[in-house]
Amino acid sequence: MKKLMKILAVLMLAISLPYVCLAEAPAAAAPVRVAGLKGPTGMALAHLITEDGGKNYELTLVSAPAEVNALVISGQVDIAAVPINAGAVLYNKTEGNVKALSLITRGMLYVLEKGDSIHSVADLEGKTVLNAGQGATPEYVMNYILDTNGVKANMEFLPEHAAVAAMALENKADIVMLPEPLVTNVLMKNPEFRKALDVTEEFAAAARKNGYEEAQLSMSVVIARKEFAEAHPDRVAAFLKDLEASIVFANENTAQAAQEIAALEIIPAAAVAEKALPSCRLVFVAGEDMQAQAAPLYEILFSANPASVGGKVPGEEFYLK
Repeated sequence: MKKLMKILAVLMLAISLPYVCLAEAPAAAAPVRVAGLKGPTGMALAHLITEDGGKNYELTLVSAPAEVNALVISGQVDIAAVPINAGAVLYNKTEGNVKALSLITRGMLYVLEKGDSIHSVADLEGKTVLNAGQGATPEYVMNYILDTNGVKANMEFLPEHAAVAAMALENKADIVMLPEPLVTNVLMKNPEFRKALDVTEEFAAAARKNGYEEAQLSMSVVIARKEFAEAHPDRVAAFLKDLEASIVFANENTAQAAQEIAALEIIPAAAVAEKALPSCRLVFVAGEDMQAQAAPLYEILFSANPASVGGKVPGEEFYLK
């Protein structure tokens, strides 16, 4: 009888053990919720998302910065790629519950001219430039460049960049300021236009004149909710590694990257995406270099309009190092 009881006990243990192990096995981590904008900001994410296939990352793509902001504030995403000034606005709006992870695009703004008279900022003297983004980064950056160079030009604004591009395509404007990929679209459809000025290069030159040696016109920053970044530093580190690889791939394999970008509807046409990619200046800048390049830009935007960065320039604690 004792032997029988021992055998039964062993059998019961053998039967129950898998269930005990199953109960103690950790649940698989949910995918990191990532939000991005259609257009160049989202280009940096394309290869990452394509390669991952939804295993580690869940992507939400939206068309307007306000939509991304709402997702971050409501806690519906963990990581988001946003316009550079929106990073500061969100940091202030959430009372510091946002961390900057990396810069992912340099400036992609260009002054286009129908003709061949503009070769320097000085050549804009007295001319009219059609732009969009009034009360936002494009206006403040262009004003900074003009003021630093002592140039007076007339800035006229339309509500959207697409409307500015349409005016150029319809030959209703001779000088326009546009971002990629609209620049490429205009140049492909109206060969009378040319790139006259690279706003990114002109901004860096103007900043150096004012003592900002490392300032760069960055257009997009990747941010994370502080709570998520502190709770999951390993997942943030893995994301940054994947993000850097995604950006390197896009810069080195433009044809394939363009197909991935179009498939995700970040930019509808692969041909435009491929031609625009080099001018979109995808970069990966993190840590102290990120702060050195972004902090002066935030100061310049604050000087133009404090509201553009949410009322104050983010401090050192904003940057993940």
